[in-house]
Amino acid sequence: MTSTTPTELYRAARDELLAARTDPARAASFTWPRVEGPFNWAIDWFDPMARGNDRPALIVVDDDETHHERTFDELARRSDQLAAWLASQGVRTGDAVLLMLGNQVELWESMLAIMKLGGVIAPTTTALGPGDLADRIVRAEIRHVIAGSADADKFDDAPAELGRVVVGEARSGWARYDDAFEADAPPSRHPGTTAEDRLLLYFTSGTTSKPKLVEHTHASYPVGHLSTVYWLGLEPGDVHLAISSPGWAKHAWSCFFAPWIAEATVLALNYSRFSADRLLAELERDRVTTFCAPPTVWRMLIQADLTGRRGALREVVSAGEPLNPEVIAHVQRAWGLDIRDGYGQTEMTAIVANTPGAPLVPGSMGRPLPGCPVVIVDPLTGERADEGEICLDLTERPVNLMTGYVGEAERNADAFADGLFHTGDVARRDETGSITYIGRTDDVFKSSDYKISPFELESVLIEHPAVVEAAVVPAPDDLRLSVPKAYVVLASGHEPGEDVALEILRFARENLAPFQRLRRIEFAELPKTISGKIRRVELRDREERAARGEVVVVEWRDDRLRG
Repeated sequence: MTSTTPTELYRAARDELLAARTDPARAASFTWPRVEGPFNWAIDWFDPMARGNDRPALIVVDDDETHHERTFDELARRSDQLAAWLASQGVRTGDAVLLMLGNQVELWESMLAIMKLGGVIAPTTTALGPGDLADRIVRAEIRHVIAGSADADKFDDAPAELGRVVVGEARSGWARYDDAFEADAPPSRHPGTTAEDRLLLYFTSGTTSKPKLVEHTHASYPVGHLSTVYWLGLEPGDVHLAISSPGWAKHAWSCFFAPWIAEATVLALNYSRFSADRLLAELERDRVTTFCAPPTVWRMLIQADLTGRRGALREVVSAGEPLNPEVIAHVQRAWGLDIRDGYGQTEMTAIVANTPGAPLVPGSMGRPLPGCPVVIVDPLTGERADEGEICLDLTERPVNLMTGYVGEAERNADAFADGLFHTGDVARRDETGSITYIGRTDDVFKSSDYKISPFELESVLIEHPAVVEAAVVPAPDDLRLSVPKAYVVLASGHEPGEDVALEILRFARENLAPFQRLRRIEFAELPKTISGKIRRVELRDREERAARGEVVVVEWRDDRLRG
């Protein structure tokens, strides 16, 4: 590449991936742009693309179907105003600013403005209570907070020196967000940030342990999400809708960086309650071309009538947890589109995915994305294998990887051991190179010396019409050490009881290999993180306590089945 400025270098890399979408050999030769010297995505990429650009950059749809729209040019100018005002409120380069906002225009404006100041963005979910907030304020060294008026009371016991900005109703002791737009402001000056400076702090969802604090730089997400653009299949002018909650890294993936890297419109739903019919109507009304949703949403959607409701959709994808093959088949029949699964973590951008036009293996996450040195490693031998832990080879450290976990030296040593980044996820790779998720290293267990993947059993269980969700964990057993047990959430119209339990157990026996045989079933709500992921660790703990007689369980066993 002969490009010299950060903007030119970045655009050239973006355009290279767009052009390589139909050329696998070209995609395989992709290398990350290495930005030297000052770099700030909001000033070096967003502003040059946005100024004078009157196309819609952001559309937020409220419960009452009110549409709030901002053009690219409006966002560039309003983020300039907000940045200047925040500076007058004491926000300085390097300060960490906690954002506790929903899907509302102010969230996107704030992220751009903080970036322009050289601040550090720490998004968090509005579902957090005061106790969790207090922990995050300390661990992330938060200096300022921007929050909605409905959540302001959660900060009553926060340190007095914490800068406070409220969105919405005025609050005593809080500066008013709307005051930022009373005066014009010139284009923001470059704060002198470099690619190595920190930009984002995200807490993980904490499915197996206390949430980790992940640090990203001005390169790892802003540059790294070039891989996510490639996976999503985004093109300039697209309207992209991703079902994602603010405060989690996936929101930055698909509702901020990737669409605007592609010069596409972000569509966000500010709904208080999910409705499949309303979502389908919105896909059609706003001519959505690319759509991303977690498996939970896809499973709800296929219970609605999808016939004739494809609208302008060209690409549909899923992420967050593995997607079950039968859901993919249902959508293919209704819309003629393949849901393309993808994989990544808070710690990185998308690294494995089924990409547009590539052969899709049902149930597979796909193949490594351009620039992502994915390897499968046997956890016992440390050797490359076709089944084992998903890792990134750090021989040439990929741009799209975090700097590390904040304040966790021991955890970082483990995660970055042996010249690899260890994801903690287990998968297998087939002869075509497609990678299929098996589970978290903590979730996979042995029964009668056979390795059991909870996800594989759960995928079969939800094919049964009575099952909406399922989580499989090991239950202690005197003979086999442990046996697979399923916690099941029933679909509407089905009541817990022996008949439906035995019916599901019989269905599992008929559709699983003998060594995977489901031995027990219990009906219960599934414990989840506030981001919606199943906490199997709680269910495993419950089974261990039940084995010690500390918990009474109501379960059905497959020894009640004849034959």
